[in-house]
Amino acid sequence: MMSRPCPIVFDLDGTLIDSAPDIHACVSAVLRQHHITPLPLPRVRSFIGGGVELLWSRIIAACSIDPVHRPALIAAFMARYHDATALTRMFPSVIEVLGRLADAGHPMGICTNKPMGPTLQVLDHFGLSHLFPVVVGGDTLPQKKPDPAPLRLALERLGTVDGNALFVGDSAFDAHCATAVPVPFLLYSGGYRLSPVAELPHDGVFDHFDALPDLVAETLMARPRSA
Repeated sequence: MMSRPCPIVFDLDGTLIDSAPDIHACVSAVLRQHHITPLPLPRVRSFIGGGVELLWSRIIAACSIDPVHRPALIAAFMARYHDATALTRMFPSVIEVLGRLADAGHPMGICTNKPMGPTLQVLDHFGLSHLFPVVVGGDTLPQKKPDPAPLRLALERLGTVDGNALFVGDSAFDAHCATAVPVPFLLYSGGYRLSPVAELPHDGVFDHFDALPDLVAETLMARPRSA
């Protein structure tokens, strides 16, 4: 089952890719450089989703670091993070499902809190760049998700301003951003979500990308769009 085409915007980290191991490696290298004991991977993974600044605010608090070191820590992190792809993996079936959605005529974009440089690098690394003519990064605008501005910009660049689109993500940042736009939200349950599924606003949930095309079709049929 496949739906009539409409724009689909995706989050990136925790939705299409598992980048936590690379982020953790970059964070650990910076902490060791400053003689600070690194945090375990699950702890760093729990800090991902709100962008680099929020990531480091949480690390600084967790490690009891003097905030005066924040600019130096972020600069050292970004120097490593810009092209950190060696440990990142796509979630199962992502490339195949994206191809199916593209073949069905769905224009696709990315709306992520990840900075634009690392975003473009990882899309290129996995050969995904051609599927996403629109990419809005965490530093494209002053605002970040859950503020609706980045997603609204992505939708405008995909040619829709009336909610005739879908947003796919994995976290509370994504869910509340979609609600604020508003646009229907499909929740990938296998990412970096901290809240129970039931506590996040969503129009559909899936735990494997093989289920996404049918969920897209079902969501669009349940929400008729104006011509």
